[in-house]
Amino acid sequence: MPMSKPRQTAQRRYEIVEDVLRANIAQGLLPPGLVLLEGPIAEIFQTSRAPVQRALLRLEAERLIHRFDGRGYLVGEPGRHVAPLRTDIKTLGLVVPEAIDEALQSRSAWERIYDSIEADVAACVVFGRYRIIEIELAEHFNVSRTVVRDVLGRLQERGLVQKNQSSHWIAGPLTAKSIKDRFALRRILELPALVSAAPRIDRSKLTTLLDNLFEAERAVSDADLPDREDLETKLVETCVMATPNERLRELIRDNLLPVAASERLLRQFGLPRDRIAIAEYRLIVELLTRGAIEAAAAMFDAHLEEAMNRNIAQMKIVAVIPAPQSVAPYLTRVSE
Repeated sequence: MPMSKPRQTAQRRYEIVEDVLRANIAQGLLPPGLVLLEGPIAEIFQTSRAPVQRALLRLEAERLIHRFDGRGYLVGEPGRHVAPLRTDIKTLGLVVPEAIDEALQSRSAWERIYDSIEADVAACVVFGRYRIIEIELAEHFNVSRTVVRDVLGRLQERGLVQKNQSSHWIAGPLTAKSIKDRFALRRILELPALVSAAPRIDRSKLTTLLDNLFEAERAVSDADLPDREDLETKLVETCVMATPNERLRELIRDNLLPVAASERLLRQFGLPRDRIAIAEYRLIVELLTRGAIEAAAAMFDAHLEEAMNRNIAQMKIVAVIPAPQSVAPYLTRVSE
């Protein structure tokens, strides 16, 4: 099968990853049973894990890859029962068309440092309010102030930083109120989206998602448990983002960015994996497969309420941890 031509105009990063992986699977360069992990793929494509995660979810929906009892995905359709092949994907000689490779190489400088800055910010905001000093940030990463402003602008879009009255960049604090506000918006936006999406949901994707959730519930150890964020992303993409209201989809995505960022922050402190949420996802999807839309919406509402409470409880646990003695040199603690 010939490699598909890259879409030159508005192709998003996850689409690039998706196209290349799909073509390499078709050509047999990624053999059945090969274990695909987000980290090594992100390194090949010089990108963060988010677009890789989304590309893998889309390939799973096409049944080109599938979940299994371990971490990551296996190449091939579900149900083939092939033994996991744990080979470093970087040694397999992935075919990347020249035009796509050039697009990857020339990606904006802000993307190369964004993840590191987001992680630095996330690691401290639960402990208070911090000022980000532009010139020190630029010197730390050896980039221009223009690049720094690009990064900060995107962090601002995601609700992770803001400008105060003195035009200083401020991160944090992450508080119970900020968590409540975001989850309140989730209930306002995502519940009607789910109801309007229900008649349009792809049944095959819904069935695959339900199978994935049953598998996750059967996982014995946390090491074998799929990332809850992956499952929630799949739930939202399959069951909520099928709404025909494009503007509603945009608002939901914008609100989910800081929610996901705060949850990643809390996970960094080694808190237990959230098995209760997985059971809640399964009940929502099971109700949708039965056509019980109102019951599914009620279960989704209850899940969001409980998820908010769990997040706040986790934040209180983290709050008793002493504040870090050292943070990134471009972050300065400021008084409340």
